[in-house]
Amino acid sequence: MNRLADFLTGPETLAWLAGALNFAAVLLLWYVLVEGRRAPRALERIRRVYAVTPPPRPSRVAQLRPDLVRLASATLRTLDLLRSSGVDAWRLALMRAGLRSREALVVFIFAKLALPLAALLLVVPPLLVELSGLTPLVRLAVAAAVVGGAFLLPDLVIGRRARIRRQRIQKSLPDALDLLVVCAEAGLALDAALERVARELARGAPELADELTVTGSELTFLPDRRQALHNLARRVDLAGMRALTSTLIQTERYGTPLATSLRVLADELRERRLIRAEEKAARLPAVLTVPLIVFILPALFVVLAGPAVLDIMDYLARR
Repeated sequence: MNRLADFLTGPETLAWLAGALNFAAVLLLWYVLVEGRRAPRALERIRRVYAVTPPPRPSRVAQLRPDLVRLASATLRTLDLLRSSGVDAWRLALMRAGLRSREALVVFIFAKLALPLAALLLVVPPLLVELSGLTPLVRLAVAAAVVGGAFLLPDLVIGRRARIRRQRIQKSLPDALDLLVVCAEAGLALDAALERVARELARGAPELADELTVTGSELTFLPDRRQALHNLARRVDLAGMRALTSTLIQTERYGTPLATSLRVLADELRERRLIRAEEKAARLPAVLTVPLIVFILPALFVVLAGPAVLDIMDYLARR
């Protein structure tokens, strides 16, 4: 038994064990990188040869989604919340986030109702038990903060998504204006130019392409073409997009050349983007001051003053 224990705890056994684990890790990495890619490729070849296209298997979330939407819709119809005063503002916020369907509005309002109720029933009681040592006023404030945070959570999620979408549209707007100038100089009408630019930007800027597609469709079927442009400015809350819609409305009203107006606007937006980049570069020294003070200067002081402090401590210890 002693020999077996010495063998199991000896350095040779540990070395063999480490070598076996390294070999297993190498085999696993090789299988993931090489064999894991060969199987899908072989399956794709078989599907191409035999033209076999298996039906997509819906996930459990996809299977539950229609039931959840029906439950949310029935709940809102019962409470008559789809006719409240804040529905228009919520619909506009969802459209700015790229969600235009009625299901999105129903799920959003239902989440604003269900999340605070779930927090009140599932989160607040155990939290109050954990905070039993505090005063009742503090416990009440914590419970109110939890319920209020649950109520504001859908707004925060939609606001973040809308902000990211707005930033992406702002980056691709000058390129879209250049394409619009080319289409206008080629003799295309406004709705045809918007549809063509949307097709060209579908891969590089899908958010802006989506908005231009919707605007082109609204220009086709709305009786007032200016309303379609106003809708575009409301959905995309950007100064550049508002300037673009104002230019297009003035072009539609007064008959000014579309290509000339768009070219001037494109130059102006490109100059604004350059000015914003220069402003960020000018703010960089002030932004780097705090990390420099917090992270670099203490280490520099330790390196420079550390030997002197150690010598002083040794000198005082000797005396």
